[in-house]
Amino acid sequence: MSEVIVVIGAGQIGQAIARRIGAGKHVVLADLRQENAEAAAEVFANAGFEVSTATVDVSSRDSVHALVETVAARGEVTGVIHAAGVSPSQASVETILAVDLYGTALVLEEFGNVIAKGGAGVVISSQSGHRLGALSAEEDATLATTPADDLLKLPIVQVDRVTDTLQAYQLAKRANSLRVMAEAVRWGKRGARVNTISPGIIITPLAKDELSGPRGEGYRRMVELAPVGRAGTPDEVGTVGALLMGAEGAFITGSDFLMDGGVTASYFYGELAPR
Repeated sequence: MSEVIVVIGAGQIGQAIARRIGAGKHVVLADLRQENAEAAAEVFANAGFEVSTATVDVSSRDSVHALVETVAARGEVTGVIHAAGVSPSQASVETILAVDLYGTALVLEEFGNVIAKGGAGVVISSQSGHRLGALSAEEDATLATTPADDLLKLPIVQVDRVTDTLQAYQLAKRANSLRVMAEAVRWGKRGARVNTISPGIIITPLAKDELSGPRGEGYRRMVELAPVGRAGTPDEVGTVGALLMGAEGAFITGSDFLMDGGVTASYFYGELAPR
């Protein structure tokens, strides 16, 4: 039986990780838009990878479950790269919470039921989760452990508490890292690991939407005043993803890796600090 790696959200970051860990395995590229998955698959096939495509709406349990069945039918699921998401300039509060919060919980839950012994997963979160104010211990626990289908009923995500798309995004991304901590315990019982990467501004189509969107000036200021003085690349995230999913990362699980060029450090202790 062949080993299978699934990429959910066939964008540049997910592809970059899969290129590093997918050799000799079957790579399934899944996306909400079939044309995105097929474009990525053509690149992978031309580079010698065994690849297939699937469509998935991560905000639908039926859709995620169908993807699990499709992937598991291909072979032993040894890798899950969850890189699907929407940004504050791309979607409404409701869509952000449905995709980035609920969708991530669904992926972790459904693939946690089939991940193979020795397998690993990585969830692409965001630096934004690190700049949300502290939550209470009870709120942390509810975001981490509430059954996926009850997440959107929590008081903390209701319209009277979430006032704009940026807050929704920050909350969803904070929840992603909390959720991965809790899921790492469950995945560990199957002999598998799962971690989160929280990238800063990485030059992808999503980032370009942000840089040219209503918050573009703020994002450009982040790049300018970050300690490293530039945005990141998908391949840099791919390097960290490969570490976390490979043998050299075998002692790492339930962790979140912030890689934002120092933007969050500058936000708390440097020139990006709120005045």
